[in-house]
Amino acid sequence: MAVRSIVKIDEELCNGCGLCVTPCAEGAIELVDGKAKVVKDELCDGAGFCLAVCPTGALTVEKREAPEFDEEAAAGRVAAKLAAAVTIQQHCFACGRSEMDAVLFPCRTQGESTWVCVKCLPALIHG
Repeated sequence: MAVRSIVKIDEELCNGCGLCVTPCAEGAIELVDGKAKVVKDELCDGAGFCLAVCPTGALTVEKREAPEFDEEAAAGRVAAKLAAAVTIQQHCFACGRSEMDAVLFPCRTQGESTWVCVKCLPALIHG
């Protein structure tokens, strides 16, 4: 096994909100018994897009021994979730556009973890 970056979820800090599930483009994170879990290390690419939306700081990225990232397995998992409509649709906190209408980015603003669309992002950055 190689040493690589993997998302680590502190079960004590996790409140089970599920906000980290959607930004995980590989489908590695699921809610299991009311807590977020990385279901298989080989599905996690370690990019950490899920970190920004966690309201409790339960997610970090650690370097450790883990199976190599399996891009094919991740793609199959995501395709199956999309086909089954197992997603939590997100909306821009500023204008309300859904991810079906716009590209959304995870962000933190005013102490909250949320989403912002590409149309509203420049105003958020530049004020």
